[in-house]
Amino acid sequence: MLDAIELAIGLTILLFAGDLLVKGAVAAGLRFNVPPILIGLTIVAFGTSAPELFVTIQASIENAPGLAVGNVVGSNIANVLLVLGLPALLAPMGDHSAETQRNYKIMCAATLLSVVLLAISPLSWWQGLLLLGGLGLFLYDVYRHAMAARATGGEPHFDEIDEADTSMPGWKVAALVAVGVIGLPLGAHLAVESARSLAASAGVSDEAIGLTVIALGTSLPELATTVMAAIRKRGDIAIGNVIGSNVFNLLCILGVAATLDSIPVPADFYTLNIWVMVASAAALAPFVLSDRRMSKTVGAVFLASYVAYIAAAFATQRIEKPSPSASAAPETSIKRPVAAASAR
Repeated sequence: MLDAIELAIGLTILLFAGDLLVKGAVAAGLRFNVPPILIGLTIVAFGTSAPELFVTIQASIENAPGLAVGNVVGSNIANVLLVLGLPALLAPMGDHSAETQRNYKIMCAATLLSVVLLAISPLSWWQGLLLLGGLGLFLYDVYRHAMAARATGGEPHFDEIDEADTSMPGWKVAALVAVGVIGLPLGAHLAVESARSLAASAGVSDEAIGLTVIALGTSLPELATTVMAAIRKRGDIAIGNVIGSNVFNLLCILGVAATLDSIPVPADFYTLNIWVMVASAAALAPFVLSDRRMSKTVGAVFLASYVAYIAAAFATQRIEKPSPSASAAPETSIKRPVAAASAR
């Protein structure tokens, strides 16, 4: 019970800190006259992925590769099947714009690249640099099209960007960013520590918790954004937001974590989880590359698929419940990498 409460507190801190960071970063971008479309596709996308980033880094530092990789893979699955499935029950969705189609192709390329790199375990610094290089190309592509949109007068207005506040004073911008930067690692530490303890006491692996509970918790910002968009009859923008978030998860989060420390990839990830991530990415194709829209039936199928996946993830990731003497071993394995990192 205490582990569950600590996990809830950690996830809550992550969500609030990520939200404050987004608000402060967007306001800072506006003050420096960053193009609104660039803010929406980079600062906002990065901010909503910040919880995943800090959890993955913390899990990597604490020698919990199942949590580190599982958080990214599980978040990408949740973003498609849950984050898009639920609002599709409220309003039909489809995004066939050239910008979304281009970003969707980038997401598919990033997914395939990640599948190949994760197969070469452990995920090391050169693979991380390759992923970050892909992120750099993605950001350059976004910047180039943002400048083209500005030149033709086609960029959105400030009031079309979530959390935009052109009148926010400088001290408040700095305070929001500072609280977000401080809160994110704190929430990540609480979430990772409690998740590992909860997994051990429940008789499941770190991977199961990372793929389900942690991934679901860190995907809540995207879920809240898409549900509100559907309620406001602007559900079409939800698909673009999810695509951007998934690109950041794969290229930025895995890339940063791998450059900081090598990440062993559990072999059983290729039994189910990787392929569910690939299938969920492919499932978006009809609603981006054609004129089809996500109906309530499609939303129900997505949600049912996510529930089935959660059940399968727990069923395939069960482990022997550790004895009290065996449970003391992870404490040593957790602290040793931290000490080594401090020595470096």
